[in-house]
Amino acid sequence: MNVLAEIKVSYNREGMEREKITSCRIAYNIILDNWNKDTLELQEEFKVLLLDRGNKVLGIYPLSKGGLSGTVVDVKLLFAVSLKCNSSCIIICHNHPSGNLAPSDADIKLTEKIIKCAELLDIEMIDHLIITKNGFYSFTNSRAFLNESMKLNRCKKE
Repeated sequence: MNVLAEIKVSYNREGMEREKITSCRIAYNIILDNWNKDTLELQEEFKVLLLDRGNKVLGIYPLSKGGLSGTVVDVKLLFAVSLKCNSSCIIICHNHPSGNLAPSDADIKLTEKIIKCAELLDIEMIDHLIITKNGFYSFTNSRAFLNESMKLNRCKKE
């Protein structure tokens, strides 16, 4: 007889006050508050902000840490975490240690790939933020990035 490992997923939200994301600025502030500011300009990291259907924060998952100029993003792991946390919406985020807020070609390709996967899983990707100590870039608010195939919801700039 084969013995299989049991897999359990659970979390308890009881008694927790959860912030509602109503703007890109609020998302940026929450993410920045949960980032080690000592490494913000040292190494690139990628995190996902997990939200329920009402855009209330379920949690933040640190997906990867890389080097000075990049980090590896495992899209399968990103959505495994999203599904296990029962999130309906996500905001993905990474930092640019250089302080440059402009998205790279790799950033754009990764965003397109994640949007396609999210659509298949009926998870709404609200935004992709690039952050630095001095500000953020929102893919959703960038008119240059959005086109017919990109169906990100508009996030208030505030």
